[in-house]
Amino acid sequence: MAKEGIHPQWYPDAQVVCNGEVVMTVGSTKPKINVDVWSGNHPYFTGTQKIIDTEGRVERFLRKYGMASSTDTQA
Repeated sequence: MAKEGIHPQWYPDAQVVCNGEVVMTVGSTKPKINVDVWSGNHPYFTGTQKIIDTEGRVERFLRKYGMASSTDTQA
């Protein structure tokens, strides 16, 4: 058995809050957890992530390893 009085308080329904909105509930030792980013608003998980390439590195890599289609290459 666990010893009495040495374990933190457990909150089985702790709220995870992002931008003032409860996004999920989890078990935690804190009753409320504030986060800036979660999977619902992160560009990687929402599919809105964009590759910013000002020096043509991505295109050069794709050409080098033969991954670029014929319409992607510039003449």
